[in-house]
Amino acid sequence: MTGATPDTLLYLDGVTVTFDGFRALNSLSLILMPGEMRAVIGPNGAGKTTMMDVITGKTRPDSGTALFRHDHDLTRLDEPAIASLGIGRKFQKPTVFETQTVEDNILLALAGERRARRAFRFSAAKAEAGRIGEILETVHLSGQRDRLAGGLSHGQKQWLEIGMLLAQDPALLLVDEPVAGMTDAETEDTARLLVGINRTHSVLVVEHDMHFVRALGVKVTCLHEGSVLAEGSIDHVSANPRVVEVYLGR
Repeated sequence: MTGATPDTLLYLDGVTVTFDGFRALNSLSLILMPGEMRAVIGPNGAGKTTMMDVITGKTRPDSGTALFRHDHDLTRLDEPAIASLGIGRKFQKPTVFETQTVEDNILLALAGERRARRAFRFSAAKAEAGRIGEILETVHLSGQRDRLAGGLSHGQKQWLEIGMLLAQDPALLLVDEPVAGMTDAETEDTARLLVGINRTHSVLVVEHDMHFVRALGVKVTCLHEGSVLAEGSIDHVSANPRVVEVYLGR
């Protein structure tokens, strides 16, 4: 694997993580360039979640290199420091403020706004209101602006949390199984939503739904037993005999 270059966004090389004798990551290597969206697939236990834990500082690797923007060593930083660098993560289960409106959820998440008291006591400034409108349009929730978040469908809550992540303006979004539990229509909308986000942000998506991955139309990395098993287009990866054996043929 070639080394990180000044224009590399995310660089993982030889990353190994062991839990009680189990090797969750086994010399994992991956490069993500600015503006890229990558889909990561693989069977349960392949190391997908552990990989994201390493990137976000939740887990320290036993060995290997993890760099962001070429010169930030993620293995030496804690979670808040990594988030401040511009790495945002959305977990599989949506977590939103259900008793607040969709608009207020985005307002609370806006970069630089950390005081809930100010968010609810004063109306948003004109610039904030414009930014909120842009985010809601991006995540297909413009028509739900004044609705309580608790009344949204499961899919809409996923979109709202993605919007809350966008409000923090990260350079890299890590999105974990965004279409789990969604209807077919919501899954199609989510693919379009992420493709739109990718016009201005880099995105790393972990997903099991192969129809959704195909709809993204991006490079695919298949993990198995903590390392990269195959990488390339969805057609290339799907045709790999080992990928069929350990994952697609289940």
